[in-house]
Parts: sequence; C-alpha cells; structure tokens
Amino acid sequence: MPAARLLVPALALALAVSQLAVAGEKKTLGKVISLDDRFADVIDPDAMMTILADGFEWTEGPLWMNEDGGYLLFSEIPSNTIRRWSAADGVSIWMQPSGYTGVADYGREPGSNGLNRDAQGRLVLCEHGDRRVSVLTPGGGKMTLADAFEGSRLNSPNDVVVASDGTLYFTDPPYGLPGGMGDEQQELDFCGVYRLSPTGDLSLLTREFTRPNGIGLSPDGSKLYVAQSDPKKPIVKVFDRDETGDIRNGRVLHDFADVVGKHPGLPDGLAIDTDGRIFATGPGGVWIFLPDGTPLGRLDTGQATSNCAFGGKDGRDLFITADAYVLRIPTKTKGLLPF
Repeated sequence: MPAARLLVPALALALAVSQLAVAGEKKTLGKVISLDDRFADVIDPDAMMTILADGFEWTEGPLWMNEDGGYLLFSEIPSNTIRRWSAADGVSIWMQPSGYTGVADYGREPGSNGLNRDAQGRLVLCEHGDRRVSVLTPGGGKMTLADAFEGSRLNSPNDVVVASDGTLYFTDPPYGLPGGMGDEQQELDFCGVYRLSPTGDLSLLTREFTRPNGIGLSPDGSKLYVAQSDPKKPIVKVFDRDETGDIRNGRVLHDFADVVGKHPGLPDGLAIDTDGRIFATGPGGVWIFLPDGTPLGRLDTGQATSNCAFGGKDGRDLFITADAYVLRIPTKTKGLLPF
C-alpha cells in the first residue's frame, strides 16, 4: 500500500500549514529588487510581499475602503465577483454578479475590472460584460454613467481614474468581449481612452492605443498616464492635461519591450504616490518610476501582475493583485487615495 503511506505525511503537512496560518504565520511571495539607490526611500529592501488571500481565477481592480475599520475590494473577473478582504474577517463575496447581468454565457471575463470612487465617495465600476462604467448608488442599485460612444456600445471598460473636479477618465480595450477584438458583438473598431465630465458628457481623448489598460493621474492632475498591454508595443505613456481636461503632448514614459517574455505579465494597472512616483504593473511585477521615467526598483511577484493600489490605515500599504493572489507590502510613501 505505498500510496496510502504517502498520503499520511502529505495530509499532516497540509494540516501543519493550515495551523500555522491560523496561528498568524505570514506567507510571502516574490522578492524586492532595487535598481536605484533612491528606491530605499520608497520601499525597505527587507520588506516582504505578504499573501493576504489566494486561490482565485484572476484578480484585478484593488480598491481600499476606509469605512468599517478598513477593507479591500477587488474584482475576480472570471467568476463575475467583487470580493472583500479585511484583517478581521478575511475574504468574502461582496457583490455577485459584478459586471455581467445577462442570462447567456459571456466568455471568460464577464465581471467587473477596475474599481474607484467618485467625488461623492460612491463606488465606480468598469464592467466587462455589461460594457459600461457604472456607479453604485446609495440605495444599493447601479446607475450607468457611460455605455456608448456616438451611438455605438463601448467594448469593455477596463480601468478608471477620477480627477479632483469629478471628471472620470477610463480605458476601453476589447478584453471583456467574448471573442476579443473583432468579436461579432463589437460595435467600435478602435480602443479608446475617454473623458466623462461631471455633467455626463463623454469625449474620446485618443484612439491611438491598440490595448489601453491602466490609467492614472499625477498628484496635481496635470499629467495623465495610460498603460498599454499590447505585447507588440508594451508601453506606459504620459500626457499633459490642460485646464479643460483635454490631453496633449503624449510621450512614452517607459517601454517594456526588452522584458516582455522574460517575465510573466504585460503593462496593466497604475497607482501614483503623493510625490508623483508611478507604480506600474508589467512584466516582472510592479515597477516603480520617478515622474521622469527613471526606474527605481521592482516588486517581483513571479506572477502575471494585474494591478496595485494604496491603502491601509495611513495609506502607506501597497495592495497588489497578481493572478491568483492578493498581496500587501508596506511602503515609506503614501498613495493618492480616491475620494
């Protein structure tokens, strides 16, 4: 009975790991890599990425909420779910369905993706399956903010950032369409970056991106950052943003072409700290850049890393969604938190 003899120690090991977790043993993932001496001003070289939760299909859209003692929301796109994590309660389902409310199957990525808060503190969702940007109203129902441009349905809004005046900026790649680009349900033949005014006017800012993804604003709102998750052109661009909310003078902040294929992942989500440093997910984890594009270091998760967001009691923790994992690492800086 050799197989039976092997099962006993394996079960004992699993129980031991479970007991360690219950006892408060911290499980970690990946490593911290410094590329510049100034990285030590942002992340302690001995800091670790702690696993808060794992076992998911694909995590995205982390958003810290300060209410009720503080908790993290994040999207699990394939299961059409927003999950909630807190130190007190662990992980639970917070909203399901989160991004698709139809009755037929809607591909591999039907759920919500990017999450944020608007100027009124309401939850803003980028919904793949329902192909819209929506807001959760105080009564608990959703209200559509944008689902079409010039009479044609959006592709699948991916990520959103909110300016101090209440203007929303969001990206619209095809990842939520069941067949991707060229899907029979697609109505726009491009992938746009949009501006939604506080009065509800939707404007196309640019259609130059083949796969626009993560989006962020500088602390003073004068710069708009957009990540592109196209392996043929894996870049983060920065634009000047004028007083009307329009963008101009686009230029490449960083090109990831030399590391695509060498590490898991592509350019994806963005987070900005109060000093204007850019935390950009890409091949090899989370990259930290100065506003001029100088890379300071990398949080190498070893996984395809989708997004990151600041939060915690003082806004100094960085939460990271990396494939099946949700991670946290302390920083020496402070993030730009949503309203």
